Amino acid sequence: MILSVGKHFFDFDKKTYLMGILNVTPDSFSDGGRFFDKNAAVARAFEMAGEGADIIDVGGESTRPGAEPVGQDVELKRTIPVIEWLTQKNPKLGIPISIDTYRARTAEEALEAGASIVNDVSGLSGDPAMSYVVAKKNAAVIIMHIKGTPRSMQANPVYADLFGEIAAYLADGIETAIKAGIPADKILIDPGIGFGKTFDHNLLLLQGLGRLRALGKPIVAGTSRKAFIGHILGQPEPSDRLTGSLAAAAISVLNGANVIRAHDVKETAMAIKIADAVRYAN
Repeated sequence: MILSVGKHFFDFDKKTYLMGILNVTPDSFSDGGRFFDKNAAVARAFEMAGEGADIIDVGGESTRPGAEPVGQDVELKRTIPVIEWLTQKNPKLGIPISIDTYRARTAEEALEAGASIVNDVSGLSGDPAMSYVVAKKNAAVIIMHIKGTPRSMQANPVYADLFGEIAAYLADGIETAIKAGIPADKILIDPGIGFGKTFDHNLLLLQGLGRLRALGKPIVAGTSRKAFIGHILGQPEPSDRLTGSLAAAAISVLNGANVIRAHDVKETAMAIKIADAVRYAN
């Protein structure tokens, strides 16, 4: 499987790629406020690129459990100046930018500013115009599974068939994307670990990640600093979960992930190299 975004190519049959998380928010669960300032955000993006990130994922609204949505104008004010700086100023960042949003207008303005991937936590179900915006701009899209909304998703999520329901949701998103005109080779999927899942659901998803390869799309896995890691290790503070996050990243790679989404880029890049050496050994 090969993904083309702009001048960049990702060959998912040869290696696992790393997406660095850049939260331009005051309230994200792990690093809220650290990169809220535009200059700090830009500096962090260049730092992550130097540490081994293949993509930078810019988000302007926290999707932590219980998070309240922000207004459209607030999201735009937070994200667009950062994306413009990274893609239009000199020196340019030099790697693709993803916009983490479920709003079509934010996606469209981000793509016009220079982003080339839309990471939609709603799996194209949050805004009916989203798939058409992505198609019109010839961008790639990450379709993520979520049960409920960030505000409600952890209120006793129940599944009769965990993998069956997630696969069906993702398949619906893929169908929506293709009907809108998004090329099949520009679609990625994300099971949404931590998004409307219990502790046990997260472990089962990580264990059986490879089952989602039946959908025929590259798999994005985001486990970085998440609560289930803290629960296992007795670490309530997200910033203390580096070791557990690296273990989860390596497990994700060995179980079929093609892109790892992470906060700690330098360390995760090294973990991925080890996991890839095992994965592709012959």
